[in-house]
Amino acid sequence: MKNINLAEYKLDKKKLPKHIAIIMDGNGRWAKSRKLQKIEGHREGIESVRDIVESCGEIGVSHLTLYTFSEENWYRPILEIKDLLILLSNHLESELSELNKSNVKVQFIGRIHKLPKAIRKKIENMIETTKKNTGLCLTLAISYGGRSEIIDAINKIIKSGVKKVTEKSFNKYLYTNNIPDPDFLIRTSGEQRISNFLLYQIAYTEIFITSVLWPDFKTPEFLQAIYEYQHRTRRFGRT
Repeated sequence: MKNINLAEYKLDKKKLPKHIAIIMDGNGRWAKSRKLQKIEGHREGIESVRDIVESCGEIGVSHLTLYTFSEENWYRPILEIKDLLILLSNHLESELSELNKSNVKVQFIGRIHKLPKAIRKKIENMIETTKKNTGLCLTLAISYGGRSEIIDAINKIIKSGVKKVTEKSFNKYLYTNNIPDPDFLIRTSGEQRISNFLLYQIAYTEIFITSVLWPDFKTPEFLQAIYEYQHRTRRFGRT
């Protein structure tokens, strides 16, 4: 337990975002600035994942979605992809016990079928092991792309024979059909773009961009971002 004091950060527990999505960017630049191999940035980034997951669970955020591996990441150099998949595989296994003990329910979205069989088995095991947990719902977007998700949803609709859809009925064909749309999207590293993440779901999401690189983004930076969120007025297109 971190024993986070929300009052210290001037946060109102009643106004916490229910669902926070994060584009975890800057691992490579973090490593380069320290003259390290890129994979070391990804390793350090996992420390930030642990920290933010723990913080969300403690303060009462109900949903956290992390952009872990995009569809576009498959076009990176083969050796980098291999290193990333090994790192992913190892941590799916090593983090399971702690996540389960912390009452975290883990879900995955994306074209999971493109992952190696051994990783898919670990994903299935993590989903099965944590499915009855009632705390934070952690969703990992792996082999994920927002456009791909929309195309996959359309193909499901065509296959089902449905002739007409509404916004409400369309939602059930998305990967995220069982979780609410994000209230708050955080992007680290200062890049001013969405990078094909949750394109349909973030129509009215509040966006926060920080220049802090993901491996340096820990609980204090996270709580400062939430402070910014709590001082905005969400109108959803209304006056």
